[in-house]
Amino acid sequence: MSQKKYVIIHADDAGLCWSENKATQVGMTKGSISSTSLMVPCPWFYDMAQFCLAHPELDYGIHLTLTGEWKTYPFKSITAKEKIPSIVDRHGHLPMKRAAIRDHAKIEEVRLELRNQIDYALSLGLQPSHLDSHMYTLGLRQDLIDLYINLGKEYQLPIILSKTLIDYTGEDSAAFKVNENDCIETLFMASYTEFEGMGLAAYYEMALQEVQPGLSLFLIHPALLNEEIEQITLDHPNFGAVWRSQDAAFFSSQKCKELVAQNNIELVHFKSPEVLSLLGA
Repeated sequence: MSQKKYVIIHADDAGLCWSENKATQVGMTKGSISSTSLMVPCPWFYDMAQFCLAHPELDYGIHLTLTGEWKTYPFKSITAKEKIPSIVDRHGHLPMKRAAIRDHAKIEEVRLELRNQIDYALSLGLQPSHLDSHMYTLGLRQDLIDLYINLGKEYQLPIILSKTLIDYTGEDSAAFKVNENDCIETLFMASYTEFEGMGLAAYYEMALQEVQPGLSLFLIHPALLNEEIEQITLDHPNFGAVWRSQDAAFFSSQKCKELVAQNNIELVHFKSPEVLSLLGA
């Protein structure tokens, strides 16, 4: 993989809502999105699952979810709240902040909920290509990282393991034992600085031109701009409605396709032989 430029353009948060699903579907079937992952606890998961079942050629994973960050749109666990009291409130809602998981979650309860998320997806007939972590909450503690790795082994699925993403949560990846050979560290994910400054389209144009030989991962969050996504992301400009609509517009555009071609980039996903080889799957 050292000679060619391989890029996974990965859309997180499918299943969040209709506008997220629709933007992801358009980006995958008509644009440049090459992979996505589904949030099982979300209200629109079933809709996205049916789309994936109807399009088995597409690449999708499970976005393991322990938090729900939205002010008026909480996520309920798949597991009964009585069985996992350390990771849900009295209503059975997952916490808004990663810190609640880091500070209070019991590992056996986390394992039960995440296995139930995966098993429910499998029960619908889904055949996910990988596992990844919403808000990278599974990178907060060594036992959570170990559980993440073990779930990948148990279900025989690659995981998105990254010290860069651990650092993104505010934790110090150097404090954890992580096999660097299993990690993907060439990542492109916009920050609020780029969103407020140059704009996301300009950032992604620059990023595609900077891609080097090897495997790179773009993490995006596309959604159509409408009242639904505006209400869900209320008071949350970071990864909010406008942000997500900019992601959707760019990665479904002809301009993105042209930049991919001009920079000799090959779009791949987690079912691609090159990626499976790299991840040891």
